[in-house]
Parts: sequence; structure tokens; C-alpha cells
Amino acid sequence: MIQSSVNSAGLKSLLKDALTDEIHSREMFMKGIDYSYYYEENE
Repeated sequence: MIQSSVNSAGLKSLLKDALTDEIHSREMFMKGIDYSYYYEENE
């Protein structure tokens, strides 16, 4: 974001690498909930 406010190609490539195709996976869903509670406990 600091490099260019007009060209978002770098940001899009970073986000694409971080996303998953397993959107219907119960295991992935439960892992997301577990991480959510983990971050809330550390505050």
C-alpha cells in the first residue's frame, strides 16, 4: 500500500497466496473459529 495507491497488483498477489480454496471444509471452518478464540484470549 505504501508503494502505490493506484497499482494494487502487489497487494492482490499477496492476498491470493494467503487465501484457501477449501471454503466448504468443516475442518478449515473450525480451525478459523479456534484461532478467533485464541486471539481474543490474548488481549
